[in-house]
Amino acid sequence: MKLQPVLTEKSLGEAKRGNYTFWVEPSMTKHQIKRLIDDVFGVKVTKVRTLNLKKMVRKTLTGRKRVLPARKKAIVTLSEKDKIDLFEEKKTK
Repeated sequence: MKLQPVLTEKSLGEAKRGNYTFWVEPSMTKHQIKRLIDDVFGVKVTKVRTLNLKKMVRKTLTGRKRVLPARKKAIVTLSEKDKIDLFEEKKTK
């Protein structure tokens, strides 16, 4: 099953509050997402919220049409003591 983290400024800010965002397969249910993240990262998931994004047609700079496939975003809330190291920001001097 496909699981890809969303690493944007907004998602990294939410990760500090314990909400981690992932792109998942559109056919996955909340229970499947919870079980997958529990197994992959070894953390305790308390809540799963999902967003379905429709297929979109966009034009490129050359005027061609490009089809963006339908996707599903999952926002996962962990228990207070758990963290996913993938979303931690690196400290710069």
